[in-house]
Amino acid sequence: MEKNRRGIQSIEIGSALLLQLARHVRPVALKDLAKAAGMTAGKAHPYMVSFLKVGFVTQTIAGHYELGPLALQLGLTRLQRLDPVKEASALIEALADETGQSVAVAVWGNLGPTIVRLEEPAHPLHVNLRVGTVMSLANTATGRLFAAYMPPKVVERLLSDEISRLSYGTAQGNPLGPDALDAAFAEIRKNSMARTKGHPIPGIDALCAPVFDSSGHLVLGILVLGPSATFDSGWDGAVAQPLRRCALEISHRIGRDQTATA
Repeated sequence: MEKNRRGIQSIEIGSALLLQLARHVRPVALKDLAKAAGMTAGKAHPYMVSFLKVGFVTQTIAGHYELGPLALQLGLTRLQRLDPVKEASALIEALADETGQSVAVAVWGNLGPTIVRLEEPAHPLHVNLRVGTVMSLANTATGRLFAAYMPPKVVERLLSDEISRLSYGTAQGNPLGPDALDAAFAEIRKNSMARTKGHPIPGIDALCAPVFDSSGHLVLGILVLGPSATFDSGWDGAVAQPLRRCALEISHRIGRDQTATA
């Protein structure tokens, strides 16, 4: 078990300094770095000397610290091995078990948000959702999430085509008109999650949370859906909370700073 593993405390302390250094865009003075890591400059200094020797950090003429070539090499190696879907797949089974609902992973494909992984609970939900399903940008929680966070030029043509094809119209008050969709996208960005209740499938609710990469780009949508009668669709409810934790953990695993906001 994790609690029985014996670690090296000095490495854990030194890692706190590296983590704080990674969170600063510009070189940092020793005293400021030590304060951010919760220690004195005297305690931090020996760690920084060792990090300098191995190339984890470099030092400017002014004596400030920044990440060095070894940190870059390790980071690039990790990035080359990253697979967001693989990272998500390792976690969504637990999310399905915890919520008792169906969980899916969506990526942006040529035709729009596309389901690439599906995890069913003990009692599967019988809806027309399978790997390869392309989700409606206007109608579904998954589609609206991508429409809210993807660059407008990427989604505007597909969204416009979908609305025109299904003849939703643009009259004021139309739930799928431009004003209503803009309001829905603003709500998604406010709550860092998309939600549909009984739509487009009557009796089915859904929540979809974003996964961001190290640059803040949306790479995945984690969807949870289930029968309205047993589905807590609150923004901070029994489904939303574990879903949000899961999405944040996946983001963290693929390089997203845990202190960053969407």
